[in-house]
Amino acid sequence: MKFFNSQLVLGLVVAALAMPNSVLAQDRNSTYPSKAVRIIIPFPAGQATDIIGRLLAERLAQRWGQPVFVENRGGGNAIPGMLAGKDAAPDGYTLTFGATSSTVINEALFPNLPYSMEKDFVAIGPVFTQDWLIVANRNAPYNNLAELIAAAKQAPGKLSWSVSATALNMAGELVKLSTGMDIVAVPYKGSPMAVNDLIGGHIQLGVDTIAATLPHIKDGRLKVIANLSDKRSTHLPDVATVSEQFPGTVSVGFAGLFAPKATPTAIVQKVTIDVQNIIGDRNFQQAVVDKGSVPDLRTKDQWTIFLADLTSKYSDLVKSGKVKVAE
Repeated sequence: MKFFNSQLVLGLVVAALAMPNSVLAQDRNSTYPSKAVRIIIPFPAGQATDIIGRLLAERLAQRWGQPVFVENRGGGNAIPGMLAGKDAAPDGYTLTFGATSSTVINEALFPNLPYSMEKDFVAIGPVFTQDWLIVANRNAPYNNLAELIAAAKQAPGKLSWSVSATALNMAGELVKLSTGMDIVAVPYKGSPMAVNDLIGGHIQLGVDTIAATLPHIKDGRLKVIANLSDKRSTHLPDVATVSEQFPGTVSVGFAGLFAPKATPTAIVQKVTIDVQNIIGDRNFQQAVVDKGSVPDLRTKDQWTIFLADLTSKYSDLVKSGKVKVAE
């Protein structure tokens, strides 16, 4: 009887010691977040990704009752910021706001990229998309894509356009590949400089974001040649897309949240649901639209497929040697 009791006591002690780990893990997940959450944005302050990322952080903080702060880690093709997100503890308290260039473009361009979106991150979900445009100085002698193609083919290599980011450079190269245009890409360090030169007539064309160019389109200092998205912009419904004439030629800016790969599924699911609810809110949607972007209402699964397809498309083009992006 004493042996039985001692064995019983030993078993209860072992069970008691074992229970806290699993119970505490479940409790941590169910009470998440119980402290401040950091969102790494691998871009400088002031860009669309940063502006809308901060809007999202504010809404998450309101929903969670915990601080959600943004940490900008710009530069280095967004690689340092993405590495910081990758190496963070997989506990849900560090999230990364990845965008086109830091995800699909980097994976296509850099064979030795020190992170893998598939192996190192788990997608939480999309937040917004942003149209990219071919724009021109208001005095340029072309008003649409057909006229630009004709002008470019009459003077191969004589026309040039500004590109203020690697992703925009890639988008321009895809258009050139599809249309047969020979246009020289001129790299700029940011949209403000590129747009200023466009307005001043120092360069005739540009590939840039709608956020950077829309105010100047509305006041007549720039004109739109084409939209690179897969559908017409709500801001510019009369502007045709390149894909209307050249199917499959689509480039669009996007951004969404990611977490380190080993983040508990329960936490990922919670954040996914909360982000979807925020994006579904009309006030948030209007705030995104006011910034020149579009709320991305795709599901996490739809977005994951989109990311994989786009990465494959860009990677194949880079490997083929048909697309050369300026450094």
